Amino acid sequence: MDKQEACKWAAKRIRAQVLRKTDTYAALANTAAILKEYRPDFFWVGFYFVKKDHLLLGPFQGPPACVKLTLDKGVCAACAREKQTILVPDVHQFPGHVACDKRSRSEIVVPVFDATRQVQAVLDIDSDKLNAFAQSDADSLQEIAALLAPLW
Repeated sequence: MDKQEACKWAAKRIRAQVLRKTDTYAALANTAAILKEYRPDFFWVGFYFVKKDHLLLGPFQGPPACVKLTLDKGVCAACAREKQTILVPDVHQFPGHVACDKRSRSEIVVPVFDATRQVQAVLDIDSDKLNAFAQSDADSLQEIAALLAPLW
């Protein structure tokens, strides 16, 4: 199945998770698992929760990750500050990149808003390949992130 079709099916399953609204953390854990299942080319998929003065690791799929990130450097922090999706073709070219795993080569980070348009989390996806993400990935992942708003 191609990337667009995979994201469509992932979105359908994620929507069902959100509608159940059993628990935010559990729904995000399943969201990460669903994205990793439908897009095995994703090296790492997870969430960082936006706190007052840092980002805190949430549910994820992949190798161990940084637990606490400052809000002044890195792709995830930039996404949270700028409240917009950031697509990075080569993480080593991103000023202030935080290397949680040296195998990560490219990254896309999508803000997850609540109903009042406050950023509650960021959806962080890494690839072990350069230039792994396109605008079509950003569009699909923004749609998926929008599905998560009712969790807050």
